[in-house]
Amino acid sequence: MDSFDIRALNEQIERQSAFVTNLQTGMAQVIVGQKHLVESLLIGLLSDGHVLLEGVPGLAKTQAIKTLASLVDAQFSRIQFTPDLLPADVIGTMIYSQKEETFQVEKGPVFANFVLADEINRAPAKVQSALLEAMQERQVTIGKQTFMLPKPFLVLATQNPIEQEGTYPLPEAQVDRFMLKVVIDYPKLEEEKLIVRQNIKGEMPEIRPLMSTNEIMEARAVVRQVYLDEKIEQYIADIVFATRYPEKYNLGDIKDYIEFGASPRASINLALASRAYAFIKRRGYVIPEDVRAVAHDVLRHRVGLSYEAEANNVTSDEIVSKIVNKVEVP
Repeated sequence: MDSFDIRALNEQIERQSAFVTNLQTGMAQVIVGQKHLVESLLIGLLSDGHVLLEGVPGLAKTQAIKTLASLVDAQFSRIQFTPDLLPADVIGTMIYSQKEETFQVEKGPVFANFVLADEINRAPAKVQSALLEAMQERQVTIGKQTFMLPKPFLVLATQNPIEQEGTYPLPEAQVDRFMLKVVIDYPKLEEEKLIVRQNIKGEMPEIRPLMSTNEIMEARAVVRQVYLDEKIEQYIADIVFATRYPEKYNLGDIKDYIEFGASPRASINLALASRAYAFIKRRGYVIPEDVRAVAHDVLRHRVGLSYEAEANNVTSDEIVSKIVNKVEVP
């Protein structure tokens, strides 16, 4: 691609990514700080990927998702996962109508543009897998009929890392379906004071939709045009391969900590998320910093830790950091 093409693409993306600022401003009216959380939700929205949020209770995970759904004129549904939930409570079921004397389909809450799966690790495996079929196939089968889910369709799941009683941890294969796993931390001191001040006043700003679902679909098409150079593709492949064969990248010291490396889904999602991140930064091409910015969220749930890593308190984040720091930047 020559420099003229890139300049033209840059100008086009500069124009078409203006709504990102509006969405960020809208989110900031309700959510104090949590810039990384807001960016991650936008990356998921723009690259058609689902997001898993992990953090202690009270960090505005649910609030952030509800606010984003309000800013986009879209259907929103919330499913509170509990141990007694059934798959039919999520996807819907067949109900017998006495008037019609036939079975009719009653669609479940998964038929929405934004689905908040609150505390996803509180429901048993069969409920989790019912949701995951919808996430992967973008369709749901009820009885003998298959229904397509609306577009865009985005699952935002939350889980609480501190309580393990009465929870059903998501298996690795299911966690892999999430494009990003975002770990949310406490707000900074100044932000905390602002949160207290806002909530004491009790004035919550009214959130009005800023864009339609059609505009989101158009924006996704533009994100796909963001230029990804061959050198960046090589960089992404190297990072993912370093999780599988660390010794080939002079990372022999972490080899024993890795049970299994990231799947090809990691490479695809790393490329998609980097493009979306470049778009959010209003650029028409991906630079290595974009890849580094999204690497932890894309890889932290895809690197399997060995017993040795757990014995030495080594986290997947530390492994990803070592890889990103060691792999040669183009």
